[in-house]
Amino acid sequence: MADENEKGLEAVELARATGSIKKGTNEVTKCIEKGTAKLVVIAKDVSPPEITMHIPLLCKEKGIPFVSVNSKEELGAAAGLEVGTVSVAIIKEGEAKALIKELAK
Repeated sequence: MADENEKGLEAVELARATGSIKKGTNEVTKCIEKGTAKLVVIAKDVSPPEITMHIPLLCKEKGIPFVSVNSKEELGAAAGLEVGTVSVAIIKEGEAKALIKELAK
């Protein structure tokens, strides 16, 4: 599972640098509902868990791949934030395309 964590974070970093990402539960939820998200990354250490509980269900419904990473701090850093974030949606893959394909399997 550490592999999924690393690849999820790497995909977010690559997409941030070469594509486009959305950060935060509200933005991510909108992207899933519109079907624009290519990959959704969720932090496991969310408190309370209700904040992101709907995201995996929405992703399955829309056929959008999602992965979980260990911490919101790591996810925030990968997204270029100084604070943690509980979820990130990759909208334009940029150079993360191959990585996203791999994670989607």
